[in-house]
Order: sequence, then C-alpha cells, then structure tokens
Amino acid sequence: MAERLVTGDKAPAFTLPDSTGKAVSLEPHHGRSTIVYFYPAAATPGCTKEACDFRDSLASLQAAGYEVLGISPDPVDKLAKFSAKEELTFPLLSDADHSVAEAYGAWGEKKNYGKTYQGLIRSTVVVDADGKVALAQYNVRATGHVAKLRRDLNLDA
Repeated sequence: MAERLVTGDKAPAFTLPDSTGKAVSLEPHHGRSTIVYFYPAAATPGCTKEACDFRDSLASLQAAGYEVLGISPDPVDKLAKFSAKEELTFPLLSDADHSVAEAYGAWGEKKNYGKTYQGLIRSTVVVDADGKVALAQYNVRATGHVAKLRRDLNLDA
C-alpha cells in the first residue's frame, strides 16, 4: 500500500490529461490552494454525488481561494462524457496507470463484498499555495464529503 501523505509533506507534482485531452499540472498557485480529490469511477452513484457536490460548491470554494481537481483511473473519453452529462465546471483528470493515486497514497487494498483487491481509495488532499499538504483525508464517504471538507477548512461560518 502506498504511503499516505500528512500535513506538511511536499505534494507530489503531476501532469495528467483532462477530459478534453489537455495536460493539466499541479503547480503552486501563489495565494491559491488546490483540492485534489480521488474518486474510483466516473458515472457511478457515489462518484456522481461527490462530483456534483464539488460542482455546486465550486464558486464558494474558489472565492475562498481553492481550485478543485478530480482524479480517477478512467480514460479521457469516459471523463468527457461524465463531465458533459453532469455539467461539471472543474477539471477531471485521467490517471489511467494510477501512478498519481499511488504517489498520493490513494491506491491500495480495498474490500468489497468479501473480496480483497487493489483499487482507488476515495481520498482528498488539499495542497496549499506553496505546494505543501494542508490536509489529507482517506477513505472518505462520497455523500456529505464536500460539506465535511468545507467545515474542516473552516469555510462554513
């Protein structure tokens, strides 16, 4: 299992294709932080709920200084369909070989219906403007996660 990131770690750099095939990199944005969330599969009920929650909170997250990037092992064409269908307004990135998920500790052993396998662990890592991990959450629930994240970031007054 990949080692999980903790607050203060340097966030691993990456460049991945988005749903249009354009390369997107995690780079420090002076004065802005990036919420990098990992989800198992586009267009599944839990992942759709989580993505729509991020979409619906995007304006207020951006107003508070946060950008959002969603990462899954799905191919670019599946991400494009998912993004269009759900009218998502933030980049979805394809990590087909799950190397970025591994670097972030979001790939590992999972259990489902009595079976053990390797897969993507629903996770969120907040990267600050200097490229350091400000918050790392693993095994998060899809439903209610964005609301909890907002509370953890002290965005709901």
